[in-house]
Amino acid sequence: MKIKPYIHNESSLAYSVGETLDRFIKKKQDDFSYASGELSQLLRDIALATKIVNRETNRAGLSNIGGAFGQTNVQGEEQQKLDVIANIRFTRALTKGGEVCAIVSEEDDEVIDLQNSSGKYVVAIDPLDGSSNIDVNISIGTIFSIYRRVTPIGSPIQLEDIMQPGNKQVAAGYVLYGSSTMLVYTTGCGVNGFTYEQSLGEFFLSHPDLKGPENGKVYSVNEGSYHHFRPGLKKYIETCKDREYSARYIGSLVADFHRNLLKGGIYIYPETDKNPSGKLRLLYEANALAFIAEQAGSSATDGENRILDIQPTSLHQRTPLYIGSKVMVDEAMSFLAKEKATVKM
Repeated sequence: MKIKPYIHNESSLAYSVGETLDRFIKKKQDDFSYASGELSQLLRDIALATKIVNRETNRAGLSNIGGAFGQTNVQGEEQQKLDVIANIRFTRALTKGGEVCAIVSEEDDEVIDLQNSSGKYVVAIDPLDGSSNIDVNISIGTIFSIYRRVTPIGSPIQLEDIMQPGNKQVAAGYVLYGSSTMLVYTTGCGVNGFTYEQSLGEFFLSHPDLKGPENGKVYSVNEGSYHHFRPGLKKYIETCKDREYSARYIGSLVADFHRNLLKGGIYIYPETDKNPSGKLRLLYEANALAFIAEQAGSSATDGENRILDIQPTSLHQRTPLYIGSKVMVDEAMSFLAKEKATVKM
């Protein structure tokens, strides 16, 4: 028997296709001697559901699954058909994986108890953010947070397992379904982005160790509600205009956040006269993106407080959100603080 050692082929015919998500997760798991594999498997379950939802969104225009479903969710928002499909897919994947004991979803009024008392994790998820944009072929996304349950394994889930502040997240991420599909996530050791290669059915590492620019020249806010903004925010927006910053607002949270994370900028969804508590959900939208932002060197506040320090008091609690490049967020906060100081005088 003849044997020869393997020599890495450097020819143009053997170009590298990159590092897969599964291999990356396994490598990172091996970096921690105490890791037992459940969180790694949970991330794989989410990635699998993402592939299925990606397939459904890509064929929405051909299979009559776009448009409204005919019901409203707990937010009072009209559900789209793909909202329901995505919710089913993620819930099913997390149920079969066995690592999760409960799910908080935008599409369900109550906590979903998976009847898995041995599960170590709770997942909060917006299965399909911006789904109303599908009919006009605009980017949409998925947002998820992962928490370790605090009550003993084997016992029924309790309120304290669910109502945890964002600083207790063990992982968080989002998926962007756009011109390409990307999965971006953090486990508290930096942020990494993976792009889906459809022909191979795999996510490949495309954006290692993502870092958001410290400053930017883009502001993202729905200026249609300008007359309902706080005076301090109005002044900040006018300052952005005076500096000839670019206004970029897609109206799809994941897409707006992702662009500013890569290019630099601030995304603002403030409180208004009509919505004094804001409109974005703390548990399954703001917390996840704030965790990612901070891990990438950016910032996230509700206008006064760090998002990750807010103690949730209700399942579908809303919050204002100012998130993005640190310099821009800090400056926006200074405008709001000046407004508050003026009112006190």
